[in-house]
Amino acid sequence: MEQPNLTQLTPIAATCACFHLRKASRAVTQLFAENMKSSGLQVTQFTILVAVAIAGSSRISDLAEDLVMDRTTLTRALKPLVKRGLIVVEPGRDRRIKVVSLTAKGYAVMSKAVPFWQEAQAHVVDNLGDKKWNTLLTLLETLSENTNILSESLSERCIYT
Repeated sequence: MEQPNLTQLTPIAATCACFHLRKASRAVTQLFAENMKSSGLQVTQFTILVAVAIAGSSRISDLAEDLVMDRTTLTRALKPLVKRGLIVVEPGRDRRIKVVSLTAKGYAVMSKAVPFWQEAQAHVVDNLGDKKWNTLLTLLETLSENTNILSESLSERCIYT
């Protein structure tokens, strides 16, 4: 098999959606992680707590779908939150279904973390400006929705042997 040459690879590096989105994600994640450090929560934990708080209580599968996460990855991410007493995972009416809820301690920890999140969020928005931020947010939401639809249609066409 012939190896691609630099002429072929340069446009990939310059235009790859995955590369540029992950690069931006890492930069933003590092900013939020640094800001959130004093809160005692990782930014990923904070976003999970926010999603659970908004849902009230949610089936793990629904929460995973809302967060665009694999169910197994989410379950693993929930374990330290359960261990700290910030959330509870209980069987639903159907014992096969697990339901996630925030505890009083979870609400308190999340509430204390909000100002740290607000500071990081303001930094991102201020650097972009309101107009660019709103455009970016709209584009990211569209991309998330369309990519999810695309990946679902691709998986339907896959044939496993």
